[in-house]
This record gives sequence, C-alpha cells and structure tokens, in this order.
Amino acid sequence: MSGVSGPVELLVILFMVVLFTVFPFWMICTKAGFPGWYSLATVVPILNIFFIFFLAFAEWPALRIPFENRDAENQRRLSQIQSQIQTKSEE
Repeated sequence: MSGVSGPVELLVILFMVVLFTVFPFWMICTKAGFPGWYSLATVVPILNIFFIFFLAFAEWPALRIPFENRDAENQRRLSQIQSQIQTKSEE
C-alpha cells in the first residue's frame, strides 16, 4: 500500500465526521432555536471552536419569551404550580 486513501476510505471518513459532529450539533442548534445549518461550522477548523463558544454564550431563541407575553407566561406558570400544589395537598 502506498498510504493513499481510496474513495471508499474517504467516504467512510466523511460519514464518520457527519455522524459524530454535524448531526449532534444540528440537533442542538434546532433545539436551541438556531438554524440547523449552523452545525456545518463544526467541520471548519478554528471556526468550530468559535461556534462552540457561540452556542455556550449566545441567548437561545428557543428560551426567549416575547416581552408582551411575559406576564401572561408567568401567570400561566404560577397557576400550574398552584394547581400541582393543590392536587398534592388533596391526596
């Protein structure tokens, strides 16, 4: 063997990269509220480090509550907690 990878080996390596880097980060991005294609940054050297820091410190859109709905959302959560407490005390 001359040490040169053939097309089959390169396809296997590409599949492994996609399976172990792009796919998990695609799922993380979509659950965080970012476009899934942001996960392609994990394949680019140096950009992948910045991408991980971006995910760690950015405000996730999925966790944002619109300003006009904050009071309604807090009231809904409060009523849920109160009803849970009430049902537990009745048992």
